[in-house]
Amino acid sequence: MRTLRTPETTSAPAPALAFRALSKRFGATQALEDVDLAIGSGEVVALMGANGAGKSTLAKIASGVIAPDRGAIAVDGQEIRPSSPQDAQRAGVVVVHQSTDQLGVAGLTVAENLLLDRLCGGAFAAVVSRRRLRDQAQVVAAAIGLDVALEEDFAVLGPAQRQLVAIARAVAAKARALLFDEPTASLSSAESQRLFEVIDRLRARGVAILYISHRLSDLRRVADRIVILRNGRRVAEQSGPFDFAAAVQAMIGRALTDAEPTAGLGETSDAALSLRSVRLTSAARPFDLDIRAGEVVAVTGALGAGKSRLLRALFGLAPLAGGEIALDGAPWRPSGPADAIVRGVFMAGEDRWRSSLLPPATPGGDIAGLIALPHRKTWFPWGLVDDRRETHAAERVIRALAIRCRGPRDAIDRLSGGNQQKVVIGRWRSAPCRVLLLDEPFQGVDVGTRRDIVDALRADRRHGVTVIATSDVEEAIEVADIVVVMSDHTVVGAHDLRRRGRTSLIAEIAALEAARNSNAQETAA
Repeated sequence: MRTLRTPETTSAPAPALAFRALSKRFGATQALEDVDLAIGSGEVVALMGANGAGKSTLAKIASGVIAPDRGAIAVDGQEIRPSSPQDAQRAGVVVVHQSTDQLGVAGLTVAENLLLDRLCGGAFAAVVSRRRLRDQAQVVAAAIGLDVALEEDFAVLGPAQRQLVAIARAVAAKARALLFDEPTASLSSAESQRLFEVIDRLRARGVAILYISHRLSDLRRVADRIVILRNGRRVAEQSGPFDFAAAVQAMIGRALTDAEPTAGLGETSDAALSLRSVRLTSAARPFDLDIRAGEVVAVTGALGAGKSRLLRALFGLAPLAGGEIALDGAPWRPSGPADAIVRGVFMAGEDRWRSSLLPPATPGGDIAGLIALPHRKTWFPWGLVDDRRETHAAERVIRALAIRCRGPRDAIDRLSGGNQQKVVIGRWRSAPCRVLLLDEPFQGVDVGTRRDIVDALRADRRHGVTVIATSDVEEAIEVADIVVVMSDHTVVGAHDLRRRGRTSLIAEIAALEAARNSNAQETAA
C-alpha cells in the first residue's frame, strides 16, 4: 500500500475513507467523473443524487465489484485497490447494498448468513459446531437487536429482514468505513430507528459512514454533511442545518414545484373495486373499502400491517379469510395472477428483482422483452413474437416515463434502480388496465424519478384504479387522492385528501405508532 496525502495539508489526520478523482465510464455513459470525497473518523456523510447520478457506481467501486477507470481509494491514508468485496472488507470497507439479491445466500440459515464472512474466510474449523455457530450468530444479531429465527432459511425472509441480516453482518465485521445504500427502503419505522441507534454507536466508535438515501427524514436524523452528485459529478455540499430544497434542486438540476392538485375523479362514479367484510387473516377484524374509477389510493401503515397481503389478495396470490370482493359489480376471486392479468388487474411486487425482472442473459431480459412478457399470450396468441410490436411498445413506455437508456434492447441490469422501476411500472401501462397494484413502488427511487412515476400514474387513470402500498407517509400524501391506514391486517382509517388536510392523517399514524411502541414496551416488561 502507499500513502495518499491530502492536498490541503500533510499534518492533518488522514480521513478514514477518501475517494480521489474517481472516474468510471460504461460505453457512452460517464457514470463518475473526477469525484472527490473524504469522510473523517466518526463522521456520517449522506450521498444524494438522482437515479443514474453515480451513487451505486461509487459504492460498487468501494466494494471491489467494479474497478475505476482512474482515481484512487484510501483508508486512513493508505491506498487500497479492492478486486472483490472480500478484498474491500479486509481493507476495512464494507458495503450494505440496496438489492436484496446481494444481501445473503439462499439455502443457508440466518445464522450461517450472519457468519458468512467468517465461514468463507476460514475463521471456523473445517467441521463447524452448530452450537458454536448459533452462539456466535446470537452475538452478531444482538449487536443491532435483530429478532429473526436463526435457523430460518435466508431465502424465505422478506426484504426488511434480509436488510437487517446484512447490516448485522456488516457491523460484526468491525469495518473502518461502512457504506449504506438505501438501508431503510424496506424497514419499518421501528426498524429504521434501531438502525439509526446502531449508526450512532458506530459514529461514537470512530467508524466513517457513507449513507446513500433519498429519504430526507433519514438524512435529518443521521447526516453531518450532505454531498450531492448529478450526472456523475460532485455538484454541491452542505453542512447542517440543511437546506433540502436547495439540495433537491442541485440534485435534479431544476426546482421541484408542487404537484398539480388531483382532479375530482371518482367522486361521483360507482365503485370499481368494492370490499365487504373482508378479513385478510382469521384473527383480523373485517373491514369495508370502496375505490372508484380514476382514484389513486395509497395504503400505508407499519411493516406487517397487512398492506402487501391486501394487494396479494386482490391479485390472486393470497386467499381471503373471509368477506367478498367485487370488481365492477361482479364477484372478484382470481384463481391466480394469470387470471387477474386477463381481466386487466396488474401488480408490481415489492422486490422488483424477485417479482418482476429477469436476469439480463435470459431471453426477454432486455427492456422490450420485460415489458412484453406478461402480455405475450394476448399480443402474440399464435406464439410468434413480433419484435417490432415489442420494440414499439417499449419505445412508448420509455417516452412516457422518461426512462434513461440507450434504447428498447438495453439490458435491464445496465439501468439505475429508478429506471428499472420505471420499466416495471411501464409494462403495466402498455396494456388496458382496470386495477393497478403497486407494492412499495418508490423504494430506492429519488424524488425526481418519483415525480416522473407519479405524473405518469395521474396522466392516464380516468378509467382505472390504482392502489399503492407504501410505508412512507410523505409518499402516500404526494401520490394519492385517498390514504388508507392499516394496522393488524385491517383498515383503521381512510382520509380523502381532496376534502381534508394531511394533519388528521399524520396525527392518526402518530397515535398508532405511539400505541404500538407502548404495547411493545409492556410486552417486553
